[in-house]
Amino acid sequence: MIEFDNVAYSYGGGELLTDMTMALAPGSFHFLTGPSGAGKTTILKLCYAALQPTAGQVRVFGQDARAMTRTDIAMARRRIGVVHQDCQFLDHLPVDENVALPLTVSGQAAADHAENLLELLSWVGLTDRARALPPELSGGERQRAALARAVILSPDVILADEPTGNVDWEMSQRLLKLLVELNRMGKTIMIATHDLGLIRAAKAQVQARVLRISNRRLQAAGADL
Repeated sequence: MIEFDNVAYSYGGGELLTDMTMALAPGSFHFLTGPSGAGKTTILKLCYAALQPTAGQVRVFGQDARAMTRTDIAMARRRIGVVHQDCQFLDHLPVDENVALPLTVSGQAAADHAENLLELLSWVGLTDRARALPPELSGGERQRAALARAVILSPDVILADEPTGNVDWEMSQRLLKLLVELNRMGKTIMIATHDLGLIRAAKAQVQARVLRISNRRLQAAGADL
């Protein structure tokens, strides 16, 4: 679905990442780990063509990312849900309308998906907060709303950038459970995190591959996690 072939990415005149080869297969579950600043967010952005490699090839649903037009990229992103680390929302819109925004952007009427939206809010435990404004939400509620927004279009791939970075352990386990459920529904998942406890908890529930960024390269992590 998303493939890297000897990919490199340079930033500010220096090479941040080099010689990266990986494949996110349908229904797979991946963790991407490494120290802060190692390039986890950059790899996720390469996955959804927000950045282009400086060497090598990224293929998104079989298309060379460099050859994709704006329309191609827009269509591909309907199949990729992204949970950003900073969880940006439109503060003047309530939670349910923020979650439904991808429908509007893709030209679909939110009213036509009202039942699915209610079901999705229930799934992430935000039914009672549907009309709350984003500034009124706790950190955990914001992360769950971000996850709901990322999956409203029923994407094939979900990329989550430090989704548990600002929540306590109990909430991180709740978010992990939701992502595991999505994977069991056939979704491809990649979570960027430096939380080894989260990775260990996930490996008890799902067959997950762990990729570690080390010396600017992607390496398969061993069983020491």
